[in-house]
Amino acid sequence: MKDMFSEIRRGPVFRLRGLPLPQSRRPDRLRDLEDFGSNPGALRARCHVPANLPPNAPLVVALHGCTQTAGDYDNGSGWSQLADQQGFAVLYPEQQRTNNPNLCFNWFAPDDIRRGSGEALSIRQMVETIIAREGLDRTRVFVTGLSAGGAMTSVMLATYPEVFAGGGIIAGLAYGVATTIPEAFDRMRGLGMPSDTALRSLLRQASGNSGHWPRISVWQGTADHTVTPVNAQAIVAQWQGIHGLDGVTPQVTTAQGQSRRVWRDRRGRELIEEYSIAGMGHGVPLDTRGQHHYGEAAPYMLEAGISSTLQIARFWGIADAGALVADDVGAEAALQPSHAENTPEIAPQAFTSMAGHATSSQSAKIRKVIEDALRTAGLMR
Repeated sequence: MKDMFSEIRRGPVFRLRGLPLPQSRRPDRLRDLEDFGSNPGALRARCHVPANLPPNAPLVVALHGCTQTAGDYDNGSGWSQLADQQGFAVLYPEQQRTNNPNLCFNWFAPDDIRRGSGEALSIRQMVETIIAREGLDRTRVFVTGLSAGGAMTSVMLATYPEVFAGGGIIAGLAYGVATTIPEAFDRMRGLGMPSDTALRSLLRQASGNSGHWPRISVWQGTADHTVTPVNAQAIVAQWQGIHGLDGVTPQVTTAQGQSRRVWRDRRGRELIEEYSIAGMGHGVPLDTRGQHHYGEAAPYMLEAGISSTLQIARFWGIADAGALVADDVGAEAALQPSHAENTPEIAPQAFTSMAGHATSSQSAKIRKVIEDALRTAGLMR
C-alpha cells in the first residue's frame, strides 16, 4: 500500500492496470505540429492531415489514455484511417513524462483544467494553430478521448464549449468531479460523486458560456472496473441539464447488438447519445472483423463488434451514413448539428491553407498570421 501511494504522489492517476503499451506494429502516421503558442501545459502536438484535404474540412481532436502515445492511440482507434476516407484532419495532443510519469492527462489538477490555463490552454492553442495553417472549418471541430483522455475531453468541452461542435467521451469522467489525487481515485470507482445539480453548476461555471453547447457521445463498458459505469451516468446527467433535456425520455435502440440511448430536443436533433457495451472492460470499443475495419486491437483497444470511432463520427455528422454497419441506429440519417449560435471567434476567411513547403520568408509570414490569430482569440499575449 505504501508503494502504491508513493507512486500516486508522483502523479500517475489513471494508471491503467497491466504493463505499458507495446509499440504498435504499424508505423506512426503522425507528424509534429510545431510553434503552436506559449504551451503552458508543456504538451506535444501531433497531427494527421490527409493529402488533398478539401477546404474548410472538419477537425477531430483525439486524446490518448494513460501509458499511451498519440501514435499508439491513432493506430488503435483508426481515426487517421477514417480521416483519409471522409476528409477531415486529426489533432493528437500528447502528454509528456515530465508532466505525468504514466502519460496521463492531468484531468484532476486545478491548474490544468481551467479555461486559459495549463493543459487545457495548450490544447486550445493547438486547435487554433492547426485551423489557421490548414484552413479548417471552425464550426466543425470535435474532441474525443479514452480514460484520462476521456476525462480531458470533458475538460475541453466544459472550458471551451464555443470551440467544439461535439464530443466523444470513452470510459471517462464528468468535468470537475475531482481536484485532488484521492478524489480522482474515488470518482473512478464511483464514490462520492457530486449531485446532478452540482455537476451542472461545475459545467456552467467552467466557461460562463451562454450560447452554443456541444453534442455529446458517451461510451462505457459494463465490466469496466477501472472507471466504473457510474461515471457515464454522471456525464449524461451533467449534459442533460445543459441541453435542457431533464424529463426527456431517451429513445432506446441497438447498434450492432449494443445498447444505445439517445436524447433529442424538441426539433428532433440528437444532442446526447450513450452506448453501454455489454461485458466490455476498460478501453475503446473496436470492430476489427467487420466490413469497415478501423484501428487494431491492443491493450485498452478492445474488440467489441462495434467501432466507436465510426459511430462517433456518424453522430457528429462527419462520416457518410453509407459507411456504417448498424441495426436500427443506421435506419435514419445522422442529423447535422446547428451551429447558428456558434459565432466564430475569428472569421474563417481570414485563413488560407498553409500546408506544404515554404521558404524562410513564407514561414515567417505564416508564423505571424498564426500568432496574430492566437492573440486575437486571447490565447497568446
